[in-house]
Amino acid sequence: MSVAAQQYWNEQAAVFDNEADHGLRDPLVRSAWTELLTTWLPATRARVLDIGCGTGSLSLVLAELGHEVTGIDFAPAMIEQARAKAHAAGQPIPFQVMDAATPDFGPGQFDLIVCRHLLWVLPEPAQVLQSWVKLLAPAGRLLLIEGYWHTGGGLHAQQILAMLPPTLSIVVVENLSARRDLWGATVTDERYLLVADQAHTQ
Repeated sequence: MSVAAQQYWNEQAAVFDNEADHGLRDPLVRSAWTELLTTWLPATRARVLDIGCGTGSLSLVLAELGHEVTGIDFAPAMIEQARAKAHAAGQPIPFQVMDAATPDFGPGQFDLIVCRHLLWVLPEPAQVLQSWVKLLAPAGRLLLIEGYWHTGGGLHAQQILAMLPPTLSIVVVENLSARRDLWGATVTDERYLLVADQAHTQ
């Protein structure tokens, strides 16, 4: 992504958590996200990559649920916030400044990839998905939280379904628009969770 975009998100880091679904400061909102993630997380301790982790709120929830979490974001100020948050919570989560489109990890390192509200802003999202899937272990899972906003930005669920790599099988597309508890307010745009599993052999 561009230097201008990185600068923008660096500037946003100080106020990013003011949004209810970003900071998860409201116990009810935090509980809703915890419940949603728990539904689709592996039953046993998993290696999780949180792509575009922002200030690390979801990373922290995942770690508190007992998973081995790595968080990446291309904005250094976001990563600073995430590290401080994890330190305060006593969670040793490694956060790294990294390009979300091409994460610098070896193949098959993660059991689960989580990404929220990021894919739609990345150039060539179909290619991005291919690079992410390579990071999944056999039988790994991709969990995307995306949407199509009233501003005209975003990706419809059907658009992502059409660009998923063939090694993935769809588990569910769940409508999240009516889940006021997730957003801390009523929303009218398209918001959804897409879960896809990697084939056992790559």
